[in-house]
Formats: sequence, structure tokens, C-alpha cells
Amino acid sequence: MRAAALYGTIGSLILTGLTGLPATPAHALDPGRAEARGVALAAQRAAAKGIDFGDCPAVEGLPDPVECGTVSVPLDYAHPGGKHIRLTVSRAHAAGGGTARQGSIVFNPGGPGGNGMFYPLLAGLPQWRNVADAYDLIGYAPRGVGRSAPLSCVDAAGFVKGPTQAPQHPTAAYKKRQLAKARAYARGCARKNGSALRHFTSLNNARDLDVLRAALGEKKLTYVGASYGTYFGALYAELFPTHVRRMVFDSIVNPDPRKVWYGNNLDQSAAFERRWADWRRWVARHNAVYHLGRNPQEVLASYEKASRRLKKQPAGGTVGPGQMQGAFLKAGYSDSHWARDARALAAYLRGDDKPLIALAAPDAGSARDAENENAVYTTVECNDASWPRSWETWDRDNDRLARRAPFETWSNAFMNLPCAFWQGPRQRPLDVRVGKHSGLPPTLLLAAERDAATPYKGAVELQRRLARSVLVTERGAGTHGIGGGPNACVNNYLESYLLAGELPSRRAYCSPRPQPRATA
Repeated sequence: MRAAALYGTIGSLILTGLTGLPATPAHALDPGRAEARGVALAAQRAAAKGIDFGDCPAVEGLPDPVECGTVSVPLDYAHPGGKHIRLTVSRAHAAGGGTARQGSIVFNPGGPGGNGMFYPLLAGLPQWRNVADAYDLIGYAPRGVGRSAPLSCVDAAGFVKGPTQAPQHPTAAYKKRQLAKARAYARGCARKNGSALRHFTSLNNARDLDVLRAALGEKKLTYVGASYGTYFGALYAELFPTHVRRMVFDSIVNPDPRKVWYGNNLDQSAAFERRWADWRRWVARHNAVYHLGRNPQEVLASYEKASRRLKKQPAGGTVGPGQMQGAFLKAGYSDSHWARDARALAAYLRGDDKPLIALAAPDAGSARDAENENAVYTTVECNDASWPRSWETWDRDNDRLARRAPFETWSNAFMNLPCAFWQGPRQRPLDVRVGKHSGLPPTLLLAAERDAATPYKGAVELQRRLARSVLVTERGAGTHGIGGGPNACVNNYLESYLLAGELPSRRAYCSPRPQPRATA
């Protein structure tokens, strides 16, 4: 599953050479020599040309004074003189101006498939005001996303249709149908995108980031990556350690090559079960408000009762068990969804299906974006690494996991199953290990202990692999994307690092944010 398409806390708030450095040493660790030379050449050209910022197209939905432009990157870095694609970029100027300005800060919200064009809007939020005074806020749509050489694998009109099922222990017949669907999806990706498909990878996302750095006129990169943005941020740190000024990793993907991506998805499904239990415990504590059960088991029984009812008669004709499960999965990403989900479930069981329909009904208006996001997610993860080709492996591993973590396991597995039938070459994940003599400056890692989308052990693993990195942990919390959220302790560490380069010792801890209020 995406981890996550939106930077959790920020998503809810918003919606929710000419390179300046010697090219060869900076790219010496690139696994492809030709690609290393291609990045250096593309960065030189981007630095010379810059970005011609102007009014944003209406389709971006970004108001003045946000500006938009594009940067050209090679489709294939091994052939930098060949086909290029254009990535869309957004900018809000540093509000402080003058000597207070520290340069540009680039943001990626996760995914794969997340669109970061909204990032400059954070300048209007109190938590980001001081950072927005000091930096130009730079958002962008990575390759394949939005208007950046968009990928598509199936007809968008049919992608978000409901109702659908979400069996936690699917039958052999259901699995057979999902196998056929996965095969067809993989074929659709290959047919609609052709030979270009192989170039949509995490390594190329990291290379694109260096070209963007150069186009912005920055000798060194200041970067905030959330969720999946931490993974290719880690690849960037490995490939371009001397090009980093400051780098924040928020809600961290486990970079261990043995986990990318099949193992990470199994770990994620197990973590969502824990987070699902957190929500049910909270609802049970507020039984006087929601009347869904006095303990987590009774709350689960209420949810399952609703799921059975939706299977027989979908709400509004479009909300089945699959739509409800997908909506309630968001409670695992952020506890800001907890009260809303409890209200919708309670109302539905009382006979009022309107809140649940509003929460979970397929949105035909966003079908194109949803299909594009899923196409990028699938393409990048399938290209990045080898996946099991044997259905027996998938069936065994997910059946075993679903016995103790039923809520998300099979839905997650079916989402990723096209990778079993993926056409084209697979990459070997880069083994990120950046030593203290690499030239990489100190970096900041942020993580919540009970994060489901990117389990906490991924943060510990990345810290082990990045010399001089510092890990700040929000204890007992599980929201995905904690920087710029309601925890002042976390925000103080983030702001001190971005504004002054100041970091605590190797580990620091923050108390959890307050749990949400139960509102009827």
C-alpha cells in the first residue's frame, strides 16, 4: 500500500561544472556509470537554464502568490541526450526575504505517486511560518505523477467504481479472480506505456532530485521527505552525499534491500493491525458517545456487522465492504480520522447511511488522479526490486499473516499482486550505507512509535545506515507524518534543524500528542 500518498499531518491540514560541485566524486557511488555521467550532464544543463516560474495553470489549484514552472530531466539517465520529460514545480518565495533567506527547501509527500505541488501552501500555516520566512518552499510532481509525464495503466473511469468486497480470508475463487485482475493490470501498464515504463524508478527519482537542485540554483540540497520520500531521499544521500545541505526524513521506509518492497508490505500489514486495534480501544473508551462497544472486541463486532450489511445492500449503491475498509484504513494513518470514522459507523448502524456514504463513496471526480497515483505506485515498486513470481509464495505468506493481522493483509497483497506478473527488467535495490567520511552532513529522522504505514523499525534501520543521523521519536503515537503537526516538541526539533542546523544527541524523545476528543 502507499506509504503514504499524502504527508499524513500536512495532508489533513492542507486538504489535508555549473552544478557548483565536482561531478565525478559526487556521483561515484551511482550503481550505473553511464547514469552517473548522465546526471552530471543533466544537472549542468539545468543549472544553466534554471526554471522559468510564472502563473500556475488552473488545473493545479494553486492561488497567487504561488508560482509554477517545469524542469527537464532525461527519461533515461544513461542516454541524457535522448528523450526528456518535464517535471512540474511550484514555489512560494521566502517571506522573510533579504539576508534572512537561506535558499530553497524541496518537499516530497510520499507515495510512490504522491504529488507535492501543494507544498508552498504550507507557508500559510503557523507551524511552518518561520521556515517559510527563511526558505523558498518548493513542491513538485515526480516523474509519472500529475502533469509530469503522467503514467496510466487502466481506464480511469472504471478505476474507482464500487461496490467492492474486502474479504479478510478470501476464498480460492476470490483469489483466482484477483490473480486475473493483477495479470491484466500488469499487461495494461506495459501496453499503455511501452518501453518508457522501465525508467520510472526510485533511483531515477533520486537523480531527478539532483537535477531539480541544480535548476533551482542551489549548490546543496535542503530536503524534507515524508514516507516514500524518505526512501528515495536515502538513495539521494547515498548517491550524492556531498550535495546535501540539510535533510529531513519523516516517517521512514525501511531501506534494507531485503525488505524492498515485498517484505516492507508484509510488515506494513502487520503494523496496521496494531493501529486498527488502537482505534478500537479508543472507540471503546468512548462508548458513552458512540455506543459501538465497551471493549475492542465489541467494537470489532460492530464493524463486522456493518460490513455484512453492506455486502447484502451497498450504501448508496456504491459503498460496499471494500469502500468502508478503505475509508477506515485512514484511521491507521492519522488519529485525526478517529472521531469521524466512529461517528459514521455509529450512524450507519442506527440506520443513517449518509455519513458513511460521504466518507467512503467512490469519487468519480478524482478518478483520473487516483488511477494515475496507483499506476505510479505500482510501476515504481515493481521496477525497483524483485518480487516473488510464484503465487504459492504470496498465498502462503499472506494466509499466514492474515491469521493474526486480518484487517489489511489481503487487501494490501492484492494491491501489489501485479508485481508478480510485471514485464521488463527489475532493479536490485541499492544498499544504502553512508559513512561518516562520505561528506554527508548530519541529518534529522522523525518517527512515531506506532506508525503503521512505515513501521518504527524502519527509522531505526535508516539511522544505522546514515552516519551522524539523529532520530527524534514521538512516543506512543501512530500518526504518519509528524513534522509540522500538533506536537510542539517534534516541531521544535524540526525548526531548529532547518533554521540553524542544530540537532540533539543521537536519540531524542517527545511525549505523544493528545488523543482526539470524542465528538458525537
